[in-house]
Amino acid sequence: MSRIAAIDPASAKGKTRDLLAGVHKALGITPNLYRVAGQSPAALDGLLALTGALNHTRLGAKTREAVALAVAQTNGCDYCLSAHTLLGKGAGLTPDEIPQARAGGATDGKTDAVLRFARSLVQNRGHVSDAELAGLRLAGLGEDEIVETVALTVLNIFTNYLNHVAETDIDFPVVRALA
Repeated sequence: MSRIAAIDPASAKGKTRDLLAGVHKALGITPNLYRVAGQSPAALDGLLALTGALNHTRLGAKTREAVALAVAQTNGCDYCLSAHTLLGKGAGLTPDEIPQARAGGATDGKTDAVLRFARSLVQNRGHVSDAELAGLRLAGLGEDEIVETVALTVLNIFTNYLNHVAETDIDFPVVRALA
């Protein structure tokens, strides 16, 4: 059972009700992550705003889901691994690409560079080397895509950490982090 209660959308009030209704309209469901974040309308609003903004990056949906999987595996977040395995399939990740993404790699050079960088950001708490940045540029990433990778990584760190603190009940087919 979640250590922070998931708000029941039917009894939510004010801004939280409106935000959760928007989640349901967009996804067809109201995942527990958003219901937990709804304990703070400001946090839920921020989560949704950043998610919405990052849906318009130069990095496509498939790459964004691969980043989410790499970060979730690195942070050991079963909730996000479960959600993004399903969402990743919907974004076009193949059964072979999902475990590769979780391990922080891909067969495509540019995506591989993004995922290795995202893992490094998590592992090194944002402290990366000049060589890592040079590697991203050599793989074809522009400055915008580097900044977007940082933003996607941070967004996923937030959801991973919220799920760790709350022990959010997983409402997707369960996927466990590898040791």
